[in-house]
Amino acid sequence: MAKNQIQFQAGLSLPAFLQRFGGEEQCRAALHAWRWPSGFECPKCSYRRACGVRAGSLLQCHRCHTQTSLTAGTVFAHTKLPLRVWFLAIYLLTQSKNGISALSLRRQLGVSYNSAWLIKHKLMQAMKEEDDGSPLEGVIQLDDAYWGGERHGQKNGRGAPNKTPFVAAVSCTSDGRPVGLRMTVVEGFRSAAISGWARRHVKQGAYVMSDGLGCFRALTSAGYQHSWQVVGRGQPAPDDRRLNWVNTALGNVKTALHGTYHAMKPKHVPRYLAEFCFRFNHRFDLAGMVEQLGQAAVRTPPLPYRLARMAEAYG
Repeated sequence: MAKNQIQFQAGLSLPAFLQRFGGEEQCRAALHAWRWPSGFECPKCSYRRACGVRAGSLLQCHRCHTQTSLTAGTVFAHTKLPLRVWFLAIYLLTQSKNGISALSLRRQLGVSYNSAWLIKHKLMQAMKEEDDGSPLEGVIQLDDAYWGGERHGQKNGRGAPNKTPFVAAVSCTSDGRPVGLRMTVVEGFRSAAISGWARRHVKQGAYVMSDGLGCFRALTSAGYQHSWQVVGRGQPAPDDRRLNWVNTALGNVKTALHGTYHAMKPKHVPRYLAEFCFRFNHRFDLAGMVEQLGQAAVRTPPLPYRLARMAEAYG
């Protein structure tokens, strides 16, 4: 049997990673290149020349004299940890198929649990914002899903208080190959929520396939090509592969999350789903995923600890 070329990628080995990003100056140079790929640009006046002050910890614009640090305005802002610790966290998050818990990250990085938790959530936020900026297109398989198990003495099924509803969508090529994945927490499976989700995450002209859940029919009124088929009332036809990829993705993500994390608060579910989606969407270049996440991190605004703890995102 032929090997799956994606699954058998060499990826980026730990020795190769340390050779490229093992030193603080190497990390600073990489961060500078990711933030200003065409050279320094003043955040205030866009002038392209600057000098280093305070032993190079700040850059001062030659024209307006505005001072900025290498990490200002990014996920790394105000960090007291060496950049090499952040880069190692990026490596561990991207090269692990099923993710890594904050507790395991703490042991690998040699930092406190609170620091590991915040690093992980900041990087997951970068993953989320990066993918949210790229709407799905082509043929899209769409399904409804919930995160959370049953609890004794509480209502089961849809509407249960301990369940977090989210939309799962896989975009496919014309020959049926999956290329993009999006899993987004929504307030509920209502027409308004689905219409809002589609306007943000699906390009006009896409062809969407779903089951017969009533709220999905809002896609037609929103201007999308949409077909649906009622399922769950008996065995599906043997050749029915309309939702095969989205069902596979849902099974994989739930297995991965249950196997990696001991507990997950509902308000943080959007980021954990985004972590899985980011790795799926960039799976064709496993070795380059470190740089892809690094570039996403410099484009993501700072996320203070207070906001990281309380954030809950729909959309």
